[in-house]
Amino acid sequence: MAAPRPAAGTIGVIGATGHLVAFARAKKRRIVLVSAVMRFVEPSREVLAETLLAAGPHSPTLCDGWQTKELAAHLYLREHRPSVALGGLIKPLALVSEKATRTLAAKSASVNGYAKLIKDIQKGHPAYSLARFPSIDTSTNLIEYFVHTEDVRRARSRWAPRALDEEYSNALWDELIKRAAILYRGVDLGIVLVRPDGPRHVAKRAPVSVAIVGEPGELLMHAHGRTRHALVTFEGQPDAVALLDSAEVGL
Repeated sequence: MAAPRPAAGTIGVIGATGHLVAFARAKKRRIVLVSAVMRFVEPSREVLAETLLAAGPHSPTLCDGWQTKELAAHLYLREHRPSVALGGLIKPLALVSEKATRTLAAKSASVNGYAKLIKDIQKGHPAYSLARFPSIDTSTNLIEYFVHTEDVRRARSRWAPRALDEEYSNALWDELIKRAAILYRGVDLGIVLVRPDGPRHVAKRAPVSVAIVGEPGELLMHAHGRTRHALVTFEGQPDAVALLDSAEVGL
């Protein structure tokens, strides 16, 4: 069934429950100096918060070793303690980042503590954050919020993909192709990302290639290492597909 469209004057993202989360557009008389894609960041944050809150603090996630309380702690700390956020990218900081995440998660293990943490996440980034610039907010958060929402939704035996608003899906695709080469850098193959509706992107060139076919959200999940939980298909030589299946994908 086609995804519901937002009413005139709004934009929307399909939430974890399948309901449309709608947010008002800026009034026409205002001058908006940001691209259309940026308007999806805050709705995506709301959907993520809704998903985490509904799951409670002790639900599983696709993030290795993390329950929802650790994931929520990570999301809060990456916006409020930049040094902790760098732990996912800089190995010497990884232990510091993990300790801070575990400490905050332990403090937020109760129902009330967890609800407060989610409310703090909903408030958004602090005033001193570079994410106050819309382009940085989009590049750092749009994909982050989508993938982590699915990390909660798909960490169960029964789940179904969300029906995404077409514009939102296109926004995810635009962000994916900007970083696809980095996400597949560890794969010793050419990689072509293909949408069922036609668009494709060569993420990496090599003598032997595999095409990964799926909706933008599913391609995002695969590219971020959630390869067993992404609804994608592969086109290529069997040995090449097998090599991709065993390769390290993502950051």
